Amino acid sequence: MSTDTQSPATTILLTDAAAGKVAALLVQEGRDDLALRVAVQPGGCSGLRYQLYFDDRNQDGDITHVFGSVKVVIDKMSDPYLAGATVDFVDTIEKQGFTIDNPNAGGSCACGDSFH
Repeated sequence: MSTDTQSPATTILLTDAAAGKVAALLVQEGRDDLALRVAVQPGGCSGLRYQLYFDDRNQDGDITHVFGSVKVVIDKMSDPYLAGATVDFVDTIEKQGFTIDNPNAGGSCACGDSFH
């Protein structure tokens, strides 16, 4: 659960499966100083695209959420776009990887990585 005081509908959520995968990747890297940064950037075929990557930097205005041993960091510009979004990890025959279910996205493109 997030350690901030915002309600779940106004903040990002990391599922247990996603938190477990992130924690396993951090162990594999041998790093405990990294956070998962989730950001929204201009680009993609629908206007905005998601970025997920490990980051050891803190930027002014970052919002940090903690899910077990995993820190998720969002910059202040991306936060409104990600409010209520859920980051999950899917491991099926069809696909493997992180997914973002975002109720703020008005639509997305076929690649699934961008939205408007």
